[in-house]
Amino acid sequence: MKVLISNDDGVFAPGLASLAQVIGQDCQIEVVAPDRNRSGASNSLTLDRPLEAFRHESGFVGVNGTPTDCVHLGTSGIFDIEPEIVVSGINAGANMGDDVLYSGTVAAATEGRHLKYPPIAVSVASHHPQHFDTAAEIVRMLLQGITKVNLAPRTVLNVNVPDLPMDELQGVHVTRLGHRSLADKPVKVKDPRGFERYWIAGVGEVLDREPGTDFFAIEQGCVSITPLQIDMTQYDAMENLGSWLEDIL
Repeated sequence: MKVLISNDDGVFAPGLASLAQVIGQDCQIEVVAPDRNRSGASNSLTLDRPLEAFRHESGFVGVNGTPTDCVHLGTSGIFDIEPEIVVSGINAGANMGDDVLYSGTVAAATEGRHLKYPPIAVSVASHHPQHFDTAAEIVRMLLQGITKVNLAPRTVLNVNVPDLPMDELQGVHVTRLGHRSLADKPVKVKDPRGFERYWIAGVGEVLDREPGTDFFAIEQGCVSITPLQIDMTQYDAMENLGSWLEDIL
């Protein structure tokens, strides 16, 4: 299988290297990632300047752009392979619930939605992971069976893995996204010249960690796999919206 690997933590991130090492044993791979950490870049594309792609001694290609830029280039046939699937990660830190809206890891996978097999975004539920190898092995197992999965077109698999040794995992759950509260307020600071600046604050508290959610699975020591859809249309609201428009217009 021909696999395009990317991430949002940057081309030198240890999670990327761990994933490439394991997946490269079974698959033909190309690795294309941002030249620096682009966490939170979501699905943004760079449209105001040309992009540079530099191949490092590792064989990985670094791009001075976003995760989506990287996969956009990587699926356009300009590198060594024409990939059949995109795998994004391994991210340091979970991407669950509302976080997927901002995640560059999930965005990189999403850009591979038109390929032969459903893309995979994979994250370890720790900001200082000790067990990237566990997440890499989970992805390897998923790739071994990906040809048999029956999913709607343009489905993305969002995988979150506890930061545990493989033999300590408590299972694998198919999950839905949980939900967080509103994020904390930005933190106001002053720079050395006295001008006000703002740091984007941390994520909000988890409000929905019920059984069946990604948050619950991770808390139980289980791998969470959530199928994400690209079509954001809320079909159940269309009839009510139509009736409301008829009344006011």
